[in-house]
Amino acid sequence: MKIAQIAPLYESVPPKLYGGTERVVSYLTEELVNHGHEVTLFAAGDSKTRAKLISPVSSALRLDPSVTDPIAFHIIQMQDVADLAGEFDVLHFHTDYFHFPFSSRLSKPVLTTLHGRLDLPELQHIYRRFDRQHIVSISNHQRIPLPDAHWFDTVYHGLPEHLYTPGAGDGGYVAFIGRISREKRPDRAIEIARRAGMKIKIAAKIDKADRQYYESTIRPLLQQPHVEFIGEIGEDLKGPFLGGARALLFPIDWPEPFGMVMIEAMACGTPVIAFRNGSVPEVLQDGISGFIVDSVDEAISALGRIGLIDRREVRRCFEQRFTAGVMTANYERIYARLLARQRQASDTSHSLNSTFSAETAA
Repeated sequence: MKIAQIAPLYESVPPKLYGGTERVVSYLTEELVNHGHEVTLFAAGDSKTRAKLISPVSSALRLDPSVTDPIAFHIIQMQDVADLAGEFDVLHFHTDYFHFPFSSRLSKPVLTTLHGRLDLPELQHIYRRFDRQHIVSISNHQRIPLPDAHWFDTVYHGLPEHLYTPGAGDGGYVAFIGRISREKRPDRAIEIARRAGMKIKIAAKIDKADRQYYESTIRPLLQQPHVEFIGEIGEDLKGPFLGGARALLFPIDWPEPFGMVMIEAMACGTPVIAFRNGSVPEVLQDGISGFIVDSVDEAISALGRIGLIDRREVRRCFEQRFTAGVMTANYERIYARLLARQRQASDTSHSLNSTFSAETAA
């Protein structure tokens, strides 16, 4: 198949540091190339890929201080895709709804994976208006706020099977990784570790939007002796960081659409203690790959029982459900379904036209 993958321009594909969507697009793109497909990636110009790369910008927008209006470059990107759309069998977008006004008019199969939160009131209007777009969710829970969207399937994210190797969890700490933000609740993680008598290492980025929260709420907590703040880390450090942790703390306070860090920890054999929000019950198997909890007290209790979790079984859960190979095979099945529907619609249209022509001639 000739497949277009269209990624946001904020980060490179894969991202140099933090960036969930762009990482998933990278893993999917490279795995599709491995499977023999002809893939074109529309992404930031500093992306690294074996696919053909097309970009309106030389580097990722988030790391370019000269960019004041990133939407402008995304509009150019959409025009690039529109100009070349006829070359592809399937176009797969990861750019929210930017493309809807033109992709709804394409004769080619179009698929959109939604990677972010959907509990925003304005989105109701978008997905009612464009109710024929084929949408993929990254968890079943993610769908709840948008019952009118044209949901086509759910595909869980995946990581390359050998990206991380299992660790022994003998570093003497619990881990928190991701973003310093109110909904991720690093304050809860710090409290859980303190009350459990554990050291916690925090590897996280601080976005501009979260700077005030960091300064007012989190920075004072970092002075406690059991806390070590590492900052944002890349792929080269993430494996040892997670593999050395006794557990990953994931005390979220929002409807997490997926939660890549959970499967990253699982790939390292590290069990996860997560609050029962968003996708957590779909990703974790309670008592097998970690513990699902409803309060700080329950999290502390779970941390005391973390030795009951077999780290080999945690890794096995990852291999069975969350590898890039599994994710790609699921998308390939969706592409095939879309192409089959297109052929069926084309055959039906041809048959109707033939019948009409024959009746007219008669």
